Amino acid sequence: MKLAIGFLSLAALAFSQTAPPEPAPARPAPRPPVISPEVNADHSVTFRLRAPNAKVVNLSLEGSKAMPMEKDESGVWSVTTPPLEPDYYGYSFQADGVSLMDPGNSSIKPNLLNLSNKVHVPGPSSLPWEVNDVPHGVIQHHFYKSAIVGDQRDYFVYTPPGYDARAKVRYPVLYLLHGMSDDASAWVECGQANIILDNLIAQGKAKPMLVVMTLGYGAPEIVSRTRRAGNDPALSTRNYERFRDSLLGEVIPMIEKDYRVKTDRQSRAITGLSMGGYESEFVGLNAIDRFAWIGAFSAGGRATDYDAVFPKLDSKANSELKLLWIACGTEDGLIAGNRKFREWLKGKGIKVTEVETPGAHSWLVWRRNLSNFTPLLFR
Repeated sequence: MKLAIGFLSLAALAFSQTAPPEPAPARPAPRPPVISPEVNADHSVTFRLRAPNAKVVNLSLEGSKAMPMEKDESGVWSVTTPPLEPDYYGYSFQADGVSLMDPGNSSIKPNLLNLSNKVHVPGPSSLPWEVNDVPHGVIQHHFYKSAIVGDQRDYFVYTPPGYDARAKVRYPVLYLLHGMSDDASAWVECGQANIILDNLIAQGKAKPMLVVMTLGYGAPEIVSRTRRAGNDPALSTRNYERFRDSLLGEVIPMIEKDYRVKTDRQSRAITGLSMGGYESEFVGLNAIDRFAWIGAFSAGGRATDYDAVFPKLDSKANSELKLLWIACGTEDGLIAGNRKFREWLKGKGIKVTEVETPGAHSWLVWRRNLSNFTPLLFR
């Protein structure tokens, strides 16, 4: 009996070693890659997002209303825009109320509170923000410890083509300020400022100049997600006042020490967008002895007690200011405040260049503002 059992065990073992293996389960076919964004020949753009479990997905595109997307049988949502004007457009997806970046696009629009992507709809070389075969300036990135604000911070400097730190020639300077929630890189990464200056200088439309783009927060906590300036007037005031003190007391002295720049007031300009637009007014109009050229693009966060904010400003400023240029888009929610401030200035007898263009609160407006403002400087 024991021999029979042993024989059967050996037979079973031999069978198990010679039996064909079970076939491996079939692997699912690889999913095709999601191409997004796709710029079409007619300048429309198709955006796609794989989100099979989402119920509702919309596209948030700079300069446009939210666009609903449709899902196909593979779980990919898509939408194609109407033909767009050549430019750079920021965008993100809203999936069931959650903001998502495009995983298929490595082009990022930096922001301290709301990261998004950007897409380039290319246009003719005549557009100021299109890269052309012209001499290019250099962007340098600097870091420093601010004794006034109390943090480590940075600024970018654009030097024009032909700049040579060893040469005797000196250049005028434009201080170019970003908006709320942006960082110091915004005018380069989103505004194409260096490309715009390259093209305008090459065409002889703008004077060669340095452009300084510094971090615009005197109170960095103002960009906390849990603490915003609109709910804390004291924080907003501290933000503007410390920024002013740091710009005048730290950044400008460093620029004038480290770069070949002119140091007279007629060789300094200041402008910015949104928060930076008001900072340009707040700093520049209270320091006309330092700035002869002042601009503001879609200025926001402006205090409404103008007499208290600008106590010394009167018609005598006209003899000192070479340019006071205040612009805003006609669809911008800040247009009323900008019109009111311009009327106050005119009531003081101060000459102001008033600029209103189509568009809302977006880089589509501010790139054009910069393209029109810089050719007026240092003439």
